[in-house]
Amino acid sequence: MIGLALSSLLLASVAAGSAQEPPPPAGGEARRPREEAFRMIDAYFVSNLQESLGLTDEQFVRLLPMVKRLQSDRRQYAQRRQRALQEMRKLLQSGGATEGRVEELLREVKAVETEQPSALRRDLDAIDAVLSPVQQAKYRILELEVERKIRDIMMQMRGQAGPAGRGRPRNGSEPSPRP
Repeated sequence: MIGLALSSLLLASVAAGSAQEPPPPAGGEARRPREEAFRMIDAYFVSNLQESLGLTDEQFVRLLPMVKRLQSDRRQYAQRRQRALQEMRKLLQSGGATEGRVEELLREVKAVETEQPSALRRDLDAIDAVLSPVQQAKYRILELEVERKIRDIMMQMRGQAGPAGRGRPRNGSEPSPRP
């Protein structure tokens, strides 16, 4: 089961990041709350990896860089895609979109959609090569549990958002329950 500590830390980090973040101080290496949340998720995942999968010490040492690479690749592809889509939205909403710039941004989105599956497949194949079939199944279940817990935390945060937040109507009434 995903720990209460992960929930609390993630909730605090992402909640802090939901407000506008000021630029980091000059010369400072301050971590943004979103990056801190990712770091905590990664640390939690890695700290539970050996026990959850029943890894030997040798397997754990071999697996650790592969898991970190997979997590990094997933995050980088998601960030590339998100940046392009956000810029596209901004251009379209401002009325300043040009055919050329939109085509360039669409090429970036499509490049990510083309490159990501094979890169992630490569990363997962490397991980699977170190694990037995039972450990492979446990790995995927561990990932699923962490992803589900993150979604639950995010839904909870949206429900607790202030009046301007997405999770609560601005008229002060409570949102209708979802099926």
